[in-house]
Amino acid sequence: MKKQVLALAISAILLAACGKKEEPAPAAAPAAPVAAAPAAPAAPAGPVYDDEKVLNIYNWPDYVPEGMVAAFEKESGIKVNYDTFETNEALHAKLVAGNTGYDIVVPGTVFAKGQIEGGLLQPLKKDQIPNLANMDPAIMATLTKADPENKHLVPWAWGFTTVGINKTKVEKALGGMAMPENAWDLVFKPEYTSKLKSCGIAYLDSPTEIIPVALHYIGKDAYSNDAADYKAAGEMLAKVRKDVRLFSSTMIDDIAGGKACVSIAWSGDVNIAAGRATENGSKDVIEAMLPSTGALIFFDTMAVTKDAKHPNNAAAFIDFYLRPENAALMSNEMGYPTGNKAGVAQVKPEIASNKTIFVEADYFAKMIPPSSFTNEAREAMANTYNAFKKGK
Repeated sequence: MKKQVLALAISAILLAACGKKEEPAPAAAPAAPVAAAPAAPAAPAGPVYDDEKVLNIYNWPDYVPEGMVAAFEKESGIKVNYDTFETNEALHAKLVAGNTGYDIVVPGTVFAKGQIEGGLLQPLKKDQIPNLANMDPAIMATLTKADPENKHLVPWAWGFTTVGINKTKVEKALGGMAMPENAWDLVFKPEYTSKLKSCGIAYLDSPTEIIPVALHYIGKDAYSNDAADYKAAGEMLAKVRKDVRLFSSTMIDDIAGGKACVSIAWSGDVNIAAGRATENGSKDVIEAMLPSTGALIFFDTMAVTKDAKHPNNAAAFIDFYLRPENAALMSNEMGYPTGNKAGVAQVKPEIASNKTIFVEADYFAKMIPPSSFTNEAREAMANTYNAFKKGK
């Protein structure tokens, strides 16, 4: 399938999948028709900059193509200060505390809805971001669950939380035991984890990544508001706690460096780790899995903080990022699919054909669409995760 056709198919399924959260529909039901992309507001004659030529960005690590920030600095004359955080929780705490010192932040939608409702993010200067017109309308429609009318958020990247494996080491550790049909068994089922602990099991060190997939694994709503569901997830996790070696915030290095042969990780990070291991001379096969019951979709989004001192510079950077060639770089270099329709044609064929980056439409329909948590659910999730991590 040509990558343009694949992207359109994924977009249609994405709209259908996100609708399922509120109102389940039969699997055979056709996807809702995709409306034409809304026209961007009339753009000014050129970029509008703040008097102070500075931009402060707070993003995830290993999440920007090499040279992109430098290219923006050269073109605009703006000095970019680029810092990183490890978890949504860390970013959220900084936003709540106020006086962040940052202009652009990149929250996941699982947190962004509450941040918008809490007044922690300001509306986008859409008249200064004409390249918003490049965005896939299906992707933007998905974001309205967190950001009604698309006033605050622009996709940075999207992907899914899944199981990553070093196939070479996993097969050796399992001996003659066959791989499970459902890859989640490798990290949640004691008969597998008891064998794989010898080569290392790593979990992302984040409640919002681990608990939803644990809930999904035991047949519960990944974004449940029922305290009993969290208790059940904690009981399941307790059975494998002794086999987990790492709670990682440096997953790429941990996978590529051989600290873990199986992980709960972000799809793009697994693909980056595979490339990094090859660059370092390893012949091990590292790959992101597609669990039979589905993986957890995430969206990371650009937003402007309420206390941003350089909002015009922020708008200029967002518009720069949304150029087709820059959107394609996120796929080509970082291993994440792009939601930029204008950039799809510039994605390398070997990337567009990678089913763990641009997943096929029939698998996409199985995936867990993004949502958000109530405050009570977030507290239950944090308590469950902390007890699991401490082995209590």
